[in-house]
Amino acid sequence: MTIVLIRSFILYLVVMFSVRLMGKRQLGELQPAELVVTILISNIATLALEDIEIPLLHGILPILALVCYEVIASWISLKSVRFRRWISGSPKILIRDGVIDQEMMKTLRFSVDDLMAALRMGGVFFIEEVQFAIVETNGSVSVYQKSAYQPSEKQDLQAFQPSIDPPQTIIADGQLREHSLSAIGLDRQWLDTILNQEKLNIKDVFILTADKSSAYQLIPKGVSVS
Repeated sequence: MTIVLIRSFILYLVVMFSVRLMGKRQLGELQPAELVVTILISNIATLALEDIEIPLLHGILPILALVCYEVIASWISLKSVRFRRWISGSPKILIRDGVIDQEMMKTLRFSVDDLMAALRMGGVFFIEEVQFAIVETNGSVSVYQKSAYQPSEKQDLQAFQPSIDPPQTIIADGQLREHSLSAIGLDRQWLDTILNQEKLNIKDVFILTADKSSAYQLIPKGVSVS
């Protein structure tokens, strides 16, 4: 038991030192290479903890080697744009001027739900309000609103604006969500009317969102940034 405790303490110090040496990013901010190194370090440390027959040095050396590789790769990334793009990728635009790049979403394997969740986390509930939505190299989505929709200071408001519920996603990538219709007080007849006006079937719709006032936004499949 004493040996296990001592090995655990030593590995704890080594892993903490390694993580501090790699930087102070949070888990969600790690670049792909950093995330891989972090996972490998945790696995190597686990093996050395579970099997006391493995020499402790055989657990410590691979961890330090991986950290050295990561530090070297980071240094090269600072010097070479090409290497940085190769190892970390480059930002990708998902929405430009309120128009979704559906081909890019397929390339990144980004679902409609992923996109809508990212917009909501950025404080945006209407796609047409987005000037740019960019997937960063760490997987996060940066959202920049059009100037007309950017929040104003309270003292700048000239009139009271009533609160409204955010829109619901009615159709996502050709799939109907009945519960979203009922959640905003609309029915299938309303949906059929909209689809008839647009001369589309459900399977032809990439995204259809609507709110309780029946205001909607419909994006057919295949409509991408030109």
